[in-house]
Amino acid sequence: MKRIVVGVDDSDGARCALHWALAHAAAFGASVEVVHAYEFRPAWIDYDEGADALERWRTRAEDAARACVRRLLTDTAKDVDLSVEEVVVPSDAGTALVERSKHADLLVVGSRGRGAFAGLLLGSVSRRCIEHASCPVVVVPSTVMSDAA
Repeated sequence: MKRIVVGVDDSDGARCALHWALAHAAAFGASVEVVHAYEFRPAWIDYDEGADALERWRTRAEDAARACVRRLLTDTAKDVDLSVEEVVVPSDAGTALVERSKHADLLVVGSRGRGAFAGLLLGSVSRRCIEHASCPVVVVPSTVMSDAA
């Protein structure tokens, strides 16, 4: 196993998935690609802000996504001696992760993130990854971190 892709957002499930992926990457000597997908769908832009308002809002969305990844890595991977690549993609998470799985040996996702159906065991993103990924998929339940503590 050479490359593990892990999908993250700011959920507890993502923290568990990242923790699991890093531990397994260390065990197998694999690199880790940490993927955060974000969707930019402005409801409206105040054009009184100027012609470049849309681009400023898009940049803010990307910066927020990058900050999320940095926070997760600071909290979870501070003492990790692995090759870790941060990838921020302007896309829906399911599409981005299925695409990234084409170049991975393993795709890791949390059991549920921020979706509307938080009570379900599998979220829409993890279900999409299971059904469409090009590599094996591990869905890490949120209980993994609490069990380890």
